[in-house]
Amino acid sequence: MRVLVTGATGFVGSNLVDALVDTDHEVTVLTRDRDRYDGPDAVRVVEGNVLEPGSFDDALDVDAAFYLIHSMGAGGDYAERDRRAARNFSEAASAAGVERVIYLGGLGTDRDDLSPHLRSRREVERILGLGDYDLTVLRAAIIIGSGSISFQLIRQLAGRLPVMITPKWVHTECQPIAIRDVIGYLVGVLERPETAGETYEIGGPEVLTYAEILKTTRRHLGSKLRIIPVPVLTPRLSSWWIRFVTDVDPAVARPLIDGVKNSVVVTDTRIQDLIPRDRLSFEAAVAEALQGEPTSPATTKGRIGRLLRGQ
Repeated sequence: MRVLVTGATGFVGSNLVDALVDTDHEVTVLTRDRDRYDGPDAVRVVEGNVLEPGSFDDALDVDAAFYLIHSMGAGGDYAERDRRAARNFSEAASAAGVERVIYLGGLGTDRDDLSPHLRSRREVERILGLGDYDLTVLRAAIIIGSGSISFQLIRQLAGRLPVMITPKWVHTECQPIAIRDVIGYLVGVLERPETAGETYEIGGPEVLTYAEILKTTRRHLGSKLRIIPVPVLTPRLSSWWIRFVTDVDPAVARPLIDGVKNSVVVTDTRIQDLIPRDRLSFEAAVAEALQGEPTSPATTKGRIGRLLRGQ
């Protein structure tokens, strides 16, 4: 199948490109700078920017497209940029006759008071849904793997602070998922026509609190972590002190930390019947991520077939 991957230089996109190439799809990648793209030789590289209508039309002569673009971290109003990017892509893909678009969004219940980050993800989902193609949506929480900004934040917090004074969000529930399982589901819905037009929730096999996530990660780093919850410390306040503890871009860290007030747990398990997988446990996903393999793009090639089968 002829497939376009947007956001191909990102954490999920780069892993997905390798998987699609390994499963014999004809892959086109869209990048803002052709000279800086360092992916597989087998892909077709098109230079363009979804914020500039008309600049990426040459990439749309495909059957299906993965939309993995996110402006968070670029400074300014990321929600407005994501809104414009999604609208431009939806209109261009519709005009080009793209049959399917697959979008990776965020977990979270619409009836909850979603964080600005999760509201933006849901808004992008709604805008993409206006197109003349069949949209498939996968919603995920934290993705665990080498190269994940969310996991980088967790790793640095767990690794650099033997004692953490945290807000009550440490008791919020989350259902993290390994990158290998995210890729397996993305490729899986592409290859199953019956998933067109559907929305699915994806997660790992365990529901954990953020305290459990931090403590488990710390244990894999070789020591224990003591957490002291403080009710008056809000997610917004904690996002400010995180900039002094980690080297994650504050423009990225703040929206992610603001989102921890929302429980992000799978409530719709239909995809487990459609695409059965022996999902990686959180313990195993952390160990794999800390080793830097096979979750990094440079080491997945040649092994991605086994990952997709959950082996």
